[in-house]
Amino acid sequence: MELIVEVKRHAYEQLTVLEDVSLAVRAGEIVAVIGPSGCGKSTLLGIAGGILKPSEGRVLLAGAAAADCLNPLTYIFQDFALLPWRSVARNVAFPLEHHRLDAAERARRVADALQRTGLAEFADALPKQLSGGMRQRVGIARALVVRPAVLLMDEPLSALDAQTRELLMEDFLDLLLRERMAAIYVTHNFAEALRLADRIVVLSRRPGRIKEVVDIALPQPERRGKAAQAELAELGERLWSLIRDEASSAEREVASV
Repeated sequence: MELIVEVKRHAYEQLTVLEDVSLAVRAGEIVAVIGPSGCGKSTLLGIAGGILKPSEGRVLLAGAAAADCLNPLTYIFQDFALLPWRSVARNVAFPLEHHRLDAAERARRVADALQRTGLAEFADALPKQLSGGMRQRVGIARALVVRPAVLLMDEPLSALDAQTRELLMEDFLDLLLRERMAAIYVTHNFAEALRLADRIVVLSRRPGRIKEVVDIALPQPERRGKAAQAELAELGERLWSLIRDEASSAEREVASV
């Protein structure tokens, strides 16, 4: 399944935040979106997922999803968004309550999602009993339980410490490559984008427009090796050069609002 997002313009009242943004995410492809603060990254993700309707534009899904896919598009949020009174298993099961599944199929899906995210032994725990990294794993399992075609991720690691972030990054990559799910990954972190993405979309300062699309030819499994570090460092410098001046201006603008 391919996700096609075409935003001619999107505005909040008189404030235009996105303009002339066209993005297609092919089946199994990971696309990262970066740009200065306030450039419309999260707004673009909201439009892609149907939470927001563009002022002018459209979102299309081309092709058929897998037979066991319940929701073609599924979010993983920055703040976990777990229900504190529900156990891990019941948080993961929550998206299934809106689908006509028998109890056995629901239990199978929850057990599978917990197993794939290393949470099987924590099924009965409450969110308050878990670390930040484990809570985000619950968020990942909740997304996987509907077996989506495209994951929409809005800075899912930014609230975590560096060590936990690195561990979850490897889990994300393993899941995405193994399951061949497509993803849009919004981040401020160049290292995350360079580690995960097949392509990186660079947005300009508000109103966000596509300034450049940077392709990463190096396969993800090879990016941890020493031979890849020089190439990735060069790409990181290129990304920074594309947004450095605008990021400085945007920071001052955001601070003054």
